[in-house]
Amino acid sequence: MTLEEFSAGEQKTERMDKVGDALEEVLSKALSQRTITVGVYEAAKLLNVDPDNVVLCLLAADEDEDRDVALQIHFTLIQAFCCENDINILRVSNPGRLAELLLLETDAGPAATEGAEQPPDLHCVLVTNPHSSQWKDPALSQLICFCRESRYMDQWVPVINLPER
Repeated sequence: MTLEEFSAGEQKTERMDKVGDALEEVLSKALSQRTITVGVYEAAKLLNVDPDNVVLCLLAADEDEDRDVALQIHFTLIQAFCCENDINILRVSNPGRLAELLLLETDAGPAATEGAEQPPDLHCVLVTNPHSSQWKDPALSQLICFCRESRYMDQWVPVINLPER
């Protein structure tokens, strides 16, 4: 590996870490503002009713779930709908970290008691835009720019890894 290749790889890793940090910030704000929808079925219902207010779609699956044909069909349909409606999409490669981020905030809420019976479906997460002021959020702007740049490079569903804490 040449020094130039090493440097380019290091820059890409640093950029991905920044995108992961921005995603964490967006999720944290969305949880506190209650502008997040969790679950494939719930996401499909929201996309059917109000796609114009969805600003980000996250699809999460680990390696074992990547072989689940039914889940991949859901992902394909959601991706197609999001592309058709100009909704930014990210694929999260570590759903365990996504679960930590989303479930830590809900421990105090009523979902925690329901979650004891059946864990929530974290395969699809939507972030909606309730106010135009959210567009001024630098973390969300960074994610939108990352998605746009990825599409320009023909990577329609970029994969990111949320940083471990």
